[in-house]
Amino acid sequence: MKKLILTFLIASFLVACKNDKQQTDQKANVIENTLDSIPAITKDVIDTAVIYEANIRQYSASGHFDEFTKDIPQLKQLGVKIIWLMPVFPISETKRKATGGENSKFATDFPEAEQKKYLGSYYAVSDFTKINPEFGTIEDFRELVKTAHDNGMFVILDWVPNHTGWDHVWIKEHPEFYIKNSKGDITDPLHPDGTSKGWEDVAQLDYTNMAMQEQMIKDMMYWVESEHVDGFRCDHIEATPVSFWEKAIPQLRAKRPLFMLAENDEAKFMKGQNLFDMEYGWKLHHLMNDLAQEKKSVNDFYNLMTSIQTAYEPDDILMNFVTNHDENSWAGTIGERMGEAAPAMLALQYMTTGMPLIYSGMEYDMSHRLKFFEKDSIPKTKGKMWPLLEKLGSLKATNPALNESEIGAKMERIDTKKSNILLFSRQNNGSKLYYLANLSNKEQSFDVMPKGTYLNYLTEEKFVVESPKMTLKPWEYIVFMETD
Repeated sequence: MKKLILTFLIASFLVACKNDKQQTDQKANVIENTLDSIPAITKDVIDTAVIYEANIRQYSASGHFDEFTKDIPQLKQLGVKIIWLMPVFPISETKRKATGGENSKFATDFPEAEQKKYLGSYYAVSDFTKINPEFGTIEDFRELVKTAHDNGMFVILDWVPNHTGWDHVWIKEHPEFYIKNSKGDITDPLHPDGTSKGWEDVAQLDYTNMAMQEQMIKDMMYWVESEHVDGFRCDHIEATPVSFWEKAIPQLRAKRPLFMLAENDEAKFMKGQNLFDMEYGWKLHHLMNDLAQEKKSVNDFYNLMTSIQTAYEPDDILMNFVTNHDENSWAGTIGERMGEAAPAMLALQYMTTGMPLIYSGMEYDMSHRLKFFEKDSIPKTKGKMWPLLEKLGSLKATNPALNESEIGAKMERIDTKKSNILLFSRQNNGSKLYYLANLSNKEQSFDVMPKGTYLNYLTEEKFVVESPKMTLKPWEYIVFMETD
């Protein structure tokens, strides 16, 4: 009898194990089927895309996901195909920043009644797998991602691989994941000489710890598998080892195609086929500021284009921008940095090889610096910028001359013999576009304009060039194409 009972129990156990395995396999198949059903970000998408940086906190008066989600369909009018969400994770309370700069302060440096208004830095994360309740719930986030996918757009998350906030779950459970000083205390990020970078609200991760690397990949994988994000914008990766990304990115891409953007300007993070797709065009950004302030000439522009082609592989991509969250809050508005040259610089970021960026508020002519650690709000009235971005976005999406974002996409200089007249063409697949600009605050003339009949794309007016000589007003620019 005992043998019979034992045999029955063993048989029951084996059946239960088999059923558990079948259920596990079924769940895995459901995940795979769900991932397979999500539209994949392809080369065609990347080649024609505008990327939009969404500052959820400041995008609306409420600062909630749903306020941004309802506006996603109209972003299609601007040619947006990739949405980059600034960090959506909970922010540490410990050492929460209230002000920036050399004399930065923590929220706790202020009277208790004032402390609640200091929301801290998005980049001081307390948990990589949770949603900041300031923005809404995980269900609200999922609705945002679904709405983007339904509108043919893709969502990438802002990931912070270099450091965490001081009350991150890892500090409590895995202090060995962090860099420590000679006293054994976890440190904030340091310069090579041991001095602080001034980011006292975050703790430096230790990439010699392989367990930390594995957990980092696991947390990123959660957002790919469970929340269906389409990639990551990775913050401040210069301090992280290339070897980590050589391990992490292939694992993530094994699940589905992903778009990877690096906040960096070192080509080493883009070598080969399975690392980052795109990184910041910092050098072009700073040059455009200098061109707008007449500190540099068109020769500096062409020299930069040559050096970029030398440093990068042909299929690498740079993100072109006149502003972003850091530049707006810390370096100044587009108007402060570029003045009357701003429209010409904006058009240049679309006409140059690479992917153009729109930062929240830019489409609404935002003219103030957004607060970084407190609640603020962008304007929501369409002015001059929206129709300009709409035209440039359409051109990027539909004209084959701009359909390649890669470094190797063809750009040909037309030498005007003038240090402040920029003229070049972009061509691809039988289509050719020209960009012409007077990069000075004085009227300029030059005499090498090719004869012909052209269409000014932005004004939709034809103009005939019968003589090589042409005159441009201060900061005047033209995006044009040949026509019959």
